[in-house]
Formats: sequence, structure tokens, C-alpha cells
Amino acid sequence: MPRVADHREHPVLELDGLSRAYGGRMVVDHVDLVLRRGDILGFLGPNGAGKTTTIRMALNLVRPTQGTVRILGHDVWREGERVLPRVGALIEAPALYPHLTGWENLRAFAAAVGGTPAATLRQLVDAVGLSERQHERVRSYSLGMKQRLGVAIALLNDPDLLVLDEPANGLDPHGIAEMRDLMSRLAGEGRTIFLSSHVLSEVEAVCTRIAIIDRGRLVHEGSVDELLEGAGEYWVRVAEPERVLELLQAQPWGHAARILTDDRVVTPSPTGQGRDLCAFLAAAGHPPDALDRHRHQLEEIFLGVTSGGVQ
Repeated sequence: MPRVADHREHPVLELDGLSRAYGGRMVVDHVDLVLRRGDILGFLGPNGAGKTTTIRMALNLVRPTQGTVRILGHDVWREGERVLPRVGALIEAPALYPHLTGWENLRAFAAAVGGTPAATLRQLVDAVGLSERQHERVRSYSLGMKQRLGVAIALLNDPDLLVLDEPANGLDPHGIAEMRDLMSRLAGEGRTIFLSSHVLSEVEAVCTRIAIIDRGRLVHEGSVDELLEGAGEYWVRVAEPERVLELLQAQPWGHAARILTDDRVVTPSPTGQGRDLCAFLAAAGHPPDALDRHRHQLEEIFLGVTSGGVQ
């Protein structure tokens, strides 16, 4: 049954000053994050940034040195038995029984959580796109098929919060598109999804919010539209991009101007308005062939705020 959001209800997940130290070194350093019903959060970070430790603390697998994790308003360390059944998780590769079929695996995991009606299991198999292969042994599955079966298992307890670590790992383009559609449907039902991934294009396509962690600290967080729209920059296509770049960078408002790989020039406007940028360039003898607001790529933002490659 779809979950209806209510602004008065508790956030689905709250990280409050969440910290973890190992041997005196802060691996996660006072991370604050709030997820509400229907959010799809893309959680990003370079290798060693503290992303996995944060996820494990959120799932009560690692105890914080400081701070708290609350799910639906309840502290997971003190009330884990009460709230963790409301969470579904796929962390790293799913632990499946290779000698059993996909359907048999799903039934076995369903029994472990108290049983699930066969009709619900069939819906889950359909939802993750395994209907045609459900009766084949898992040892014959590709990595992507195992990932999809893992997502089905994570949904067995009809969770409010779904935590997925690299769910697109091993998927072909068709499988990635199916996974994207599945995430959107689940969020549309009112579930909250905490998604860790290194496939930035998919995070950008499916997530409603993005949080980036680097060296244990949260360095960027907000809605996808807020992060990607930029700060009033425009791209322009002109006949002589190098000369236009030199002209723009000589202006007090144009120091951030730059050329993209497709030879478009990205620049602020002298007034923040596109028409005034167009007028300036035309008056300088470089009328634009095209002009529009510049929308950042997630990779551009990620590399700008972190110290390494995506994990």
C-alpha cells in the first residue's frame, strides 16, 4: 500500500552528528543528514571517504563513536529491534544460495523474516525483472541478475527505508534502466531510498537529492536540481571561443568563464540575465549562435568538492 507523506511525521532517517573514529583517526566526522518519505538520496564519496562506515552505522552494524542514528524517530542503537524491521538493505554482493533457483532463494529468505505470501513474491520477481529466469539456479545468474534478486530480497519486509549499496553493479544498460524505473516506482509508493553508487549518471538520473562525503565530512548536500542548476551561469556557442574566453575573463564578473570539451563557453552574465550577456557579446563583435542556462554535470560537482575518484 502506498505510504502517504505527512509533514508532521518523523523523518524516515536522521543522522545527527554521526562520527566514528578508528585508532584516533576520524573516519566519519559529525555527519548530519535528514531523509523524508519519498526521498531518493544518492550518497557519494571517494575511496576511503567514510561512505561505507556511515552506511554500516545507519544499519546498526557499527556503533558510532559520537552522534545518533534515528529511523522513524527511534534511536537504532537503543531501539533497533523495533525499527530495523522497517528497513530493507542490499550491502555489497547479496549472500545467495547458488544451488537454489531464484524463486527458491526468495522463498528461503521470506521464511527467515516470518513468511511472505506467494502472490507478493511473484510481484517482487516481476518488479525486479526476473520472471523469465526465476526457476533457474542462481549459480547460472549474471552479477546483474544477482543484484536484482538481492533488491527483491531487501523488499521482502515491505520496508519504509531501503538502503542499497551499488545496486547497478554488473547491470547492462537495459538492466540499469530497469533498476532506475524500479527506484522511481518504490519512491512513488512513499518509500525512502538511500542509494550508494559510483555510477554518477545513474545517480543524477534517478535521485531527488545528493549528499557527498569526503574525508569523513559531508561536503555537499541538497536537491539534484539545486546542485546541478549552478549559480546563474550560461553556456554560449560562438564562432571564436578562445577569443571570447579571453574577453570574458578580463571582465570583473567573468573570471570563472571556461570552455567545455564541445567548445561551448560557460560564463556568468554581467547582470545575471542571459539577455544582457548576449548583448555584451554582440556589442563586442561576438554574437552568440546559441545561449542557454548552464546545468552542471554531477561529475563536475563531485570532482570540485572532493579529493579523489568516486567509490
